[in-house]
Amino acid sequence: MPLARSLSVTSLTGLEDWDDDFDQEDAILFEIAWEVANKVGGIYTVIQTKARLTVEEWGENYFLIGPYFEHNVRTQVELIEPPNPAVRRTIESMNSKGCKVYFGRWLIEGGPYVILLDIGATAWSLDQWKTELWDSCSIGIPWYDREANDAVLFGFLTAWFLGEFVAQCEENPYIVAHFHEWLAGVGLILCRIRKLPVATIFTTHATLLGRYLCAGNVDFYNNLQHFNVDREAGDRQIYHRYCMERAAVHCTHVFTTVSQITAVEAEHLLKRKPDFVTPNGLNVKKFSAMHEFQNLHAQSKARIQEFIRGRYEFSNKGADIFLEALSRLNYLLRVNQSETTVVAFFIMPARTNNFNVETLKGQAVRKQLWDTANAVKEKFGKKLYESLLVGQLPDLNKMMDKEDFTMMKRAIFGTQRHSLPPVCTHNMLDDSTDPILNSIRRMGLFNSKHFYKERLHFLFFPWIMRSLSGACTVMGIPSVSTNLSGFGCFMEEHIADPSAYGIYILDRRFRGVDESCNQLTSFLYSFCQQTRRQRIIQRNRTERLSDLLDWKYLGRYYMYARHMALAKAFPDKFTYEPHEPSTGFKYPRPASVPPSPSLSRHSSPHHSETEEDDERYDEDLEAEKDRQNIKPVAMITMNIII
Repeated sequence: MPLARSLSVTSLTGLEDWDDDFDQEDAILFEIAWEVANKVGGIYTVIQTKARLTVEEWGENYFLIGPYFEHNVRTQVELIEPPNPAVRRTIESMNSKGCKVYFGRWLIEGGPYVILLDIGATAWSLDQWKTELWDSCSIGIPWYDREANDAVLFGFLTAWFLGEFVAQCEENPYIVAHFHEWLAGVGLILCRIRKLPVATIFTTHATLLGRYLCAGNVDFYNNLQHFNVDREAGDRQIYHRYCMERAAVHCTHVFTTVSQITAVEAEHLLKRKPDFVTPNGLNVKKFSAMHEFQNLHAQSKARIQEFIRGRYEFSNKGADIFLEALSRLNYLLRVNQSETTVVAFFIMPARTNNFNVETLKGQAVRKQLWDTANAVKEKFGKKLYESLLVGQLPDLNKMMDKEDFTMMKRAIFGTQRHSLPPVCTHNMLDDSTDPILNSIRRMGLFNSKHFYKERLHFLFFPWIMRSLSGACTVMGIPSVSTNLSGFGCFMEEHIADPSAYGIYILDRRFRGVDESCNQLTSFLYSFCQQTRRQRIIQRNRTERLSDLLDWKYLGRYYMYARHMALAKAFPDKFTYEPHEPSTGFKYPRPASVPPSPSLSRHSSPHHSETEEDDERYDEDLEAEKDRQNIKPVAMITMNIII
């Protein structure tokens, strides 16, 4: 069974396929995560979007393992009989011993097989399994931590399934088990303790302790090497969870993180340097023509909501810095007498009891204006048709009568209000303590009725969560990220000048808060200074980066991890040359960008949008220039030989 492959990436517009296909006949891949067919956070999106590529690679030999929840199965999973005889016998054996294991097809792109384990049906074994976990690896789980208890049940059921599957196979296959996050880590630990013939991979998407430390208002990244991790985890009452995560990291054959910044965290907090980074991607669908992309741009913004995940973390998510930067931006726009109006949306989860009455009134007023405009338009169209029907050009002075003007004036008067427009769409239960609303009050950033004085307006949506920068890039929407995020680090590594492509990366690692606020203010003000034509050019450049985020490219890192795990678990059958994969290339500055340090500012009087729009702009020609500017890249090579 030859296992040799060479990865080659030539450019973002022509990623070469691997020449040789991996012989999957004797190999089985199980991917285990708490968020398989169970939408909780961002890992769900990672697994869901990656599934199609993995199915194309592994076919019938790819299975996802997750928890069974009836409400999820009803809407996401089609229950079927397992086509694989060994899987069918494994499920029958476990069900005969009191378990409840379900098999089906996840109704997502690629339609992967899923094996769902009902943890509630085996809750009677919890105490026994917790005792075994303590006896085997000295990890004690307190009774009150329900999430950790669920992780124990899920982990033991996963290990039970994998062990039973090995026993039910007539010929010993080469099994790869890929575990995501600490909630699935117990299963990996048990696989190694029980010496199952399984190649294991563990991927952490964010270190558990790192999340808590970041939320504690400490200078986290500049003091990573100084933390007493055991004490910090104990002080936060997550020591048992931390032990589960750290044990999985040290037990696995291959350890990966999804970003370079998380790799730095893992090295200091989990005491193991990742073998390499496996960045998260998206399924990128190209439009057939650029004009089609332009027409669908507005609709595409709505699709970003499909990727919305997160928590209301005022500092961790950067809302505090964003608000301060917006206050400074408002000042710059006013003193420079800018005609640009900025509307800032804060989309966070928060407790509410109903819609804000003033917001509903605003919707009613808008509908009244729309109805009035349609009524006048219908009358105007009818008179225009009647005039043309008799062969006469219309007299525009007679097309609208006094009644039409009265209707329009009444609609305009109806828009007048005696109070400021609301900044929040809902009635907040904790209005007086909400950090965003309190910051708006402290800075005086209200939606003033003097619209010619205030160039910035706010709207707070307290029921949805933050969007992903990667999704913005795929949709051609410029975004701001930081060098403390996986996306920001990845873009800095692969792009020579991210801001030229609409990717503004804020330095939060080596700058203080005030400096970061000034930098963000500069980004926002520069963007506000762009003309319509400049925004279109930048938007098109942003969209051209989508290949860089496509699973067709980033999925290769996951393939590499699986091949490395096979070689480590079965050294008598597989060998590999131990080296880290090359980053491949660094995407250059757009060829059309002048080599000037004043790229984002006007050194001459500001041109009108009409003058800018008259300039010839050929998107296809610009894209071709950028492609030609990409130099050939180094090969990413791994050879595994039997």
